[in-house]
Parts: sequence; C-alpha cells; structure tokens
Amino acid sequence: MAERLNVAVIGCGYWGPNLARNFHQLKSARLSALCDADANRLQEVAALYPYAQPLTRFDEVLHDGVAAVAIATPARTHFALAKRALEHGKHVLVEKPLAMSACEVEELIALAAAQRVTLMVGHTFEYNPAVQKIKDLVGVGHIGQLYYIYSNRVNLGRVQSDVNALWSIAPHDISIVLYLLDTMPTEVSARGACYINQQIADIVFLTMTFPNNVLVHVQASWLDPSKTRRMTIVGSEKMIVYDDVDNEGKVKIYDKGVYRKGDPNFGEFQYRVHSGDIHIPRIDMSEPLANECAHFVECVLTGRTPRTDGANGLRTVRVLEAAQQSLEMDGATVRL
Repeated sequence: MAERLNVAVIGCGYWGPNLARNFHQLKSARLSALCDADANRLQEVAALYPYAQPLTRFDEVLHDGVAAVAIATPARTHFALAKRALEHGKHVLVEKPLAMSACEVEELIALAAAQRVTLMVGHTFEYNPAVQKIKDLVGVGHIGQLYYIYSNRVNLGRVQSDVNALWSIAPHDISIVLYLLDTMPTEVSARGACYINQQIADIVFLTMTFPNNVLVHVQASWLDPSKTRRMTIVGSEKMIVYDDVDNEGKVKIYDKGVYRKGDPNFGEFQYRVHSGDIHIPRIDMSEPLANECAHFVECVLTGRTPRTDGANGLRTVRVLEAAQQSLEMDGATVRL
C-alpha cells in the first residue's frame, strides 16, 4: 500500500471543516486528529470522521502519530501554533496569513529549514485553475502590455474581531497579484475606516505600485450589500475579468483596447477605441482547496518545495505589513 500521511486539522470553526473534508478524501492522507478548544464545536465536526481523534488541547496533537498539521485558527494564533508544531518536527500548513509580521514568518522559515520539514501557506487561489489560466494569458502577452489591475472582495458578514479587513480578506488578492506578476510592489498605500467596531477597520482600499508603472487597487470589506469576488486585468490589447462567483464563466477575455495613431511631428495623436468579441475560455475546474491539500501532502511525501512555501507567504505578509503601516498613517505611501 502507498504511504499515507497522518494529518491533524487544528481549528474546527469556519475553514477547518473544509480542510478536514479534503484531507479525508485524499487517498494519500489520513485525517488522524481534529483539535479545537470549543468542545461542542469539536464534537460536531468529529462526528463526521469517527476515526479521527477529537482533541481539545493542541499539545495532544504533537504526539508521534501525527506527521503534519493544518492550522485554521484565528490569524493571531498562527505563529505560536506553527512554531510549536515545527519545533516538534511536524510538517505545517497554515491558512493565510502565515503570521502577523515578516519577522515571525522569517522565524518560521528558518525553523522549518533547521527541522527539515515542510512549511506551506494556504494561498488557495494560487491552486485555482481559473487564476492559473489568467497567469498563462498574462505571461505570454495575450493581453498586450499590462496596464493595471483592480479587485473587489466584499460581502456582508463574517465580521472579524481579532484582525481588520486588510488582514482578513485582502491576502487573497495580494497573493493572486504577486502570483500573476511574479514581482513585489515598489510602494503601497492604504486607507480604511472603522464603522462597526471603532478599533477594527471593516473597509480598506489598498493601492500597490509595481515595476513598469503597473497599478493595482484592492477593495476589501465585510460591510457591503452583496458578495463580490471580481478582479479585472487591463492590458493594451485585451482585458480579462475574473469573477469567482460566476459559475458559467469565471474568466472572460474582452477583445477591447485603445490604440494611439498619428505622428506627433504633424499634429496631435489620435486615439481609436477597439471593441471586439468576448471570449470565455474552457477551463477544467477543480476545487482549489482540494488541489492545495493534495499538493501539501505530495510535497511532504516527496520532499518537493511547495508552490506557496514560506517565502511565498513572506511576500504577502510584507505587503500586508506595509499596508497596515500606511493605514495607521492615513494613507501615506510606504516603500518596500
């Protein structure tokens, strides 16, 4: 029989049950334990997986029977839990963000290297076939020169009490953009406001400037009348709209652009607007989280470096850290 990886899921709240379901379905993994401090919530989830040991104390997870842990607890607990797991020689998958500061992430990366174990962050959208298709299109110059990107990730509800909308929602869009562009922004600015809780920003507008004057804008909020998960990528020749909640066509390519013609030596430039067809490419969709979990297990069993390794998580946290600094300075630009 092929080797199977014993995995424990830490946190049975909003996201943990999704991780449990996917590890349960993997032939290469065995869901060996579930852990949550809330005994009632733990029992609800554990009832679905009677062979997985229900545990209320994290220390109980660190026994020899568990080889890897998947952490889906509140963001501010990620660093401490991941550090303890790594110190005990466990392979670790951490939901976004990997930690709450670049220094914490760097410590986790160094510890994983010293222990020779896998450290991976759950940037789920990098395992989404639709996002991977967009990366291919942008990478081969299908849309011409990339001009700018803007994203709306808003909904009503799931208000957080430990982190603001920047750290709760924006990591998705930041990780997607870093994945698409394969480079870091040169500067970041962010503005936000606290309407529900005067201590926590529930609406954030984040702007990032990348090399070649590529501008990226992200709106993140849990105070909005509708659920929107949409990103628009504008190029000199074509434009792409990625709508994650559209079941019929998540990626649409618009054959639209503005062309400049004329000779500046003989008068002003003239501009022509081009508007062609809308193309919906066929994409063989699969559940991104299933792809992520399978990739984690494969990397642990083979020793491969994960696509979203510690360095990947560090890039996103560095942007978040700079954005938080800007947020606290009323939108002042922060250079990276």
